[in-house]
Amino acid sequence: MSTILKDLAWRYATKKFDVTKRLSNEKISVVKEAFNLTATSFGLQPVRLLIIEDDHLKKALVSHSMNQQQVADASHVLVFCIEKKVDSAYVKKYFDRVKEIRDTPDDILQPYREYLLDHFKEKSQNETDLWATKQAYLAMGNLLTTCAIEKIDACPMEGFDPFGYNEILELSEKSLQAVLVMPIGYRADDDMFASLKKVRKPIKDTILEL
Repeated sequence: MSTILKDLAWRYATKKFDVTKRLSNEKISVVKEAFNLTATSFGLQPVRLLIIEDDHLKKALVSHSMNQQQVADASHVLVFCIEKKVDSAYVKKYFDRVKEIRDTPDDILQPYREYLLDHFKEKSQNETDLWATKQAYLAMGNLLTTCAIEKIDACPMEGFDPFGYNEILELSEKSLQAVLVMPIGYRADDDMFASLKKVRKPIKDTILEL
């Protein structure tokens, strides 16, 4: 079995974290870099990652996380947030960055810039939010794989109250909206779920080859 498949088989949705074990700064740096390298639609990166280490803050979020204790016990809690203002200024800033990094001439950038400006001008807030949320799922998937390779335990969560998170973390003031949560750290020795076999359909039932 290849190394990556072994790492993915090792991974599971951790139900109990070891509260005495903390991720090193080096491990967190890998998580940050991997998040920033995530592929996103148009390359616009409409997702921000909030990394919470403060124990008091994590405990305050438990009641807004369907009382899932992983949020309090994990080394860090990752909150995937979408940008609420993907407007013309946001798009133009992206193209300024392209020009700065790649030194791409304006005459080459202009047609694509105008296309994206028109594209998002026609979208409603709900449509843009849905698009951005899909990018958050890409980022979470990327970090789940990264964590598996780095032997960092993780628990992806949709079961939480985003409005409660927004209020406690003051996300609205930052024009952000929480959409996904993922506690990370190290599994507790007595987490019974760590030793359970994975339940997956046979590959023949999930893969179509034409």
